[in-house]
Amino acid sequence: MKVLIADDEPLARERLTRLVSALPGYTALPETASNGQEVLDIVAEQHPDIVLLDIRMPGMDGLQAAAKLSEMSEAPAVVFCTAHGEYALEAFSVAAVGYLLKPVRSEDLAEALAKAQRLNRMQLANLGKAGVTSESNQARSHISARTRRGVELVPIEEVLYFIADHKYVTLRHCEGEVLLDEPLKALEDEFGDYFVRIHRNALVARNRIERLQRSAMGHFHLHLKGLPEETLTVSRRHVPGVRKLMDQL
Repeated sequence: MKVLIADDEPLARERLTRLVSALPGYTALPETASNGQEVLDIVAEQHPDIVLLDIRMPGMDGLQAAAKLSEMSEAPAVVFCTAHGEYALEAFSVAAVGYLLKPVRSEDLAEALAKAQRLNRMQLANLGKAGVTSESNQARSHISARTRRGVELVPIEEVLYFIADHKYVTLRHCEGEVLLDEPLKALEDEFGDYFVRIHRNALVARNRIERLQRSAMGHFHLHLKGLPEETLTVSRRHVPGVRKLMDQL
């Protein structure tokens, strides 16, 4: 996989080049970019698979460059590497695959590059809906969450459940969990076709439901595919709806 590195700081470009070169399967292009226009020119000539892109650069900045890249029929995947966390939603609105905060750690870079490599062209095109719901109210294909690495994109098909706890919502996915600053009700309204409410504080992916079990104490617990050691409590008012859904699956 060919990687283009774009940053207006020479030391930052050199460090990212070393990090990329140390990862198997990735090659940093010898030519780097210091502004957005250089990014577009190099992409047109070299056709990299991934662009590591700073945001604050002179002239055309990283967000403007990414917006133009996203319009290309064979656009490279974009991973932002920046010292500024406040541009995350804008970054995903221009189809960014990842958002890493400086100083970028090797393991976080490896994870972001691997995710970029896994995404196909159709998924890249849909990433523009990751930050906000489109005007046609079409549900997002990914959910963005702030983590210690920066911002993580979680595909909806990998979400197992949402659990509300006070002000935050925990999103449990196939490889771990992240915290969201979004109301559970808003998530239910947007993703009601994919998730079912099983408790006042919980939504579960419909296609992950395995079985409903009643304990000796009369409590109902839901078992999910892929989580053999974990169960979720189903409130009595939601048991009929869960049973009806399971009959349809």
